[in-house]
Amino acid sequence: MSLTAASLLVLAALGAASPPPTPAPHRAPKPVVDLLVTGGTVITMDATRRILDDGAIAIRGDRIVAVGPSREVAGRFAARRTINARRQIIMPGLIDGHGHAGHTLVKTLGMDTGEWYAATDAIYARGSTTNFWRADALLAATEKLRFGVTTSLVLFGGGDNVHRTDDRKYGDAYLEGIERVGLRWFLAVGPRRPPFPKVFTDLDGPTPRDVPVSFERQLEVSEQLIKTWNGRGNGRVHVAVVYPTIHPKDIKSAEEAAELARQARLTRDLSKQYGLIFTQDGHTTGSVAYANSLGLLGPDAVLSHATELTPEEIRIVAQTNTRISHNPSAIYSMRGRNPAIELMDAGATVMLGSDGVAPDRSYDMFRHMFQAGRYHRFHFRDPDVLPSGKILEMVTVDAARALGLEREVGSLEVGKKADLILVDWWRPHLVPMQMAPYRIALFANGNDVHTVIVDGRVLMRNRQVLSVSEDSVLAMAQREADAAIRRTGLDSLTRLPEGLWGATRLPKEPR
Repeated sequence: MSLTAASLLVLAALGAASPPPTPAPHRAPKPVVDLLVTGGTVITMDATRRILDDGAIAIRGDRIVAVGPSREVAGRFAARRTINARRQIIMPGLIDGHGHAGHTLVKTLGMDTGEWYAATDAIYARGSTTNFWRADALLAATEKLRFGVTTSLVLFGGGDNVHRTDDRKYGDAYLEGIERVGLRWFLAVGPRRPPFPKVFTDLDGPTPRDVPVSFERQLEVSEQLIKTWNGRGNGRVHVAVVYPTIHPKDIKSAEEAAELARQARLTRDLSKQYGLIFTQDGHTTGSVAYANSLGLLGPDAVLSHATELTPEEIRIVAQTNTRISHNPSAIYSMRGRNPAIELMDAGATVMLGSDGVAPDRSYDMFRHMFQAGRYHRFHFRDPDVLPSGKILEMVTVDAARALGLEREVGSLEVGKKADLILVDWWRPHLVPMQMAPYRIALFANGNDVHTVIVDGRVLMRNRQVLSVSEDSVLAMAQREADAAIRRTGLDSLTRLPEGLWGATRLPKEPR
């Protein structure tokens, strides 16, 4: 036996261990994200309009850090919290481009009587308290939250006759309510329509007190609100500036024209001084050209309604890069047509808005998406007009661009704010689960929204609002609406009007 063979026998007998195993390569721990939303159909609205059938969104803090197939994203990150979005559509939060504060507490008041507008004027200017505006803010933001609206532009008052900027306490109360709910919000503040002074009633003291208010005072209060609130809430709260739309046909004298122009330019200068959105409500034939002559237009200007524009005004909007909020469900859109198709074909940015909820609408932007399609297809007698994909753009990426937020929201992309909603499409009116953009633009409604995330914070989960007590909000809204109606003696306007039943048209005579 050789030495080598003998050595092997000895080693075997001694039970010599085999060579140690090669150590496994060291694997670095996965980066941690705060929230992983996985397993849903993702409508990204990114530059290529990607749709992922089984996709995921990874969120760290208030930003999106990954968008991709669920297996890939889940494999890259460890998550502190995971939301299973199976049978749900994951998409950007919806954007409402135009509305009015105060509307939630006066909807249908005086409906079909011709008295609604005067009633809101009385309530806003003479019958509202700070708690009225706080309740309206909480109710409006809660309704929008439940319907998946994560960003809004809202005028602080009804129309252009009442902007409640006689005292900053009203704006403070309103924006405190918005901040509590947690949505992204632009509140447009500014002066009422002249002549001045305007009389407001202060009801918050021991006795009611009528206060005459000048244009300068309203501009001063607006600036106070800008300095206090713009950029609050991690940048979610924004203040915009509003001035009433000037219709040249209504101007009675050269003196009136000069004063209107002076006030409009001073208000516009306030928006430019602070780099804020400037907005006007109720544009129609002639008013856009007039606004342009005053230097009011530009990429930071948002004009609402914009009905019956002339070809020249469409060109002006496109050339000045002025933004348009089209409100297809509004009464204003029945009285005149918004040429949204012609505006967009000319290169203008057009977004959709609700126009608020009074007297006859809701904040359900799915409803307004559907209405937008029917509105323009009927006008052109062409079902190919305004495809569903374009409608989705008008409440996401186009609306974000219109509000100057295109780098922050409007699409689900890495680096953008984590504003997204989950829409439950395992429901009779949405199944079969295919062709998601059509399901959203044509079939879904606000009550299909299951989960809402803003700035990475889950504000609603499984249709339960988490940021505020919904029951407390509703109770406060009911209480404040009843009190305002009682104070202004408008109880009769809550009764059903004559002519509601049995006829194809409401009577035209005053009732």
